[in-house]
Amino acid sequence: MWQETTWPLHWFGNIAARHRPLNYYAKELNSVEGNTTFYHLPAPDLVERWGNDVPAAFRFTFKFNQRITHEYQLRHVEALVKQQLTLLAPLEEKLGLYLIQLPASFGPDDLPALEQLLKILPDTFQYAVEMRHPAFFAKQECERQFNQLLIRYGVNRIIMDTRALFTGPCDSALTADVRMKKPRVPVNVIATGQHPVLRFVGGNDENVNRQCLQPWVKKCHQWRLEGRNPYLFFHRPDNKDAPWLAQLYLKMYNAAYPQAALPLLHFAASQQEALF
Repeated sequence: MWQETTWPLHWFGNIAARHRPLNYYAKELNSVEGNTTFYHLPAPDLVERWGNDVPAAFRFTFKFNQRITHEYQLRHVEALVKQQLTLLAPLEEKLGLYLIQLPASFGPDDLPALEQLLKILPDTFQYAVEMRHPAFFAKQECERQFNQLLIRYGVNRIIMDTRALFTGPCDSALTADVRMKKPRVPVNVIATGQHPVLRFVGGNDENVNRQCLQPWVKKCHQWRLEGRNPYLFFHRPDNKDAPWLAQLYLKMYNAAYPQAALPLLHFAASQQEALF
């Protein structure tokens, strides 16, 4: 997300950001997980405005619409896919990845439908797939077939890490609600394409977040050394706190690999030292 009511003051330090939140967001981060297209497709003038609000190096990662992934579960969706790709095409090189998030009901028998989709997707874009059916995390033949399919087409596997979210007692009604909604799946780490995707869902305990982030510092550095360009997206039970989680990761990465340091985020003066 790029719009949250508290960010103009507590992150950007500028109340004017309420009117152009994406523009201010893109000054601090170079990608966003675009949930909006999952629920409904934007008007063409809004797509144009998005493109104008971000710099050339920014990369959108938009989800395929829920009609494609959840309602039709990838079957007979050629027209819908073409519609979405055509609508977002004016963003051109600012399109980083298209995200294919599939429901838990999409199981091993549905892999041919995924392959059929991958066959028709234009290679002018990059793609990433997120599975939630437990069979794709069991380290058995089904998961091997899924990973090999992605490797064959150069498509990235989305890795969901919710360990920090589910560690320890539930500290609030909001955390309980988020725990109900987020998948609790094993963290099977693999790079099937050039752009591995990590969706990290933290909790409200800084020490737990640090512990769960630590392995990703080393892994993402390894991917970078291999010439891969990973995408990392950070979530919290209350996503108004997500930028501070991203900052925590950046500080940990830069401390471990100062020779490959990444730029830190800037916060309003009153929030400079606050991680949570």
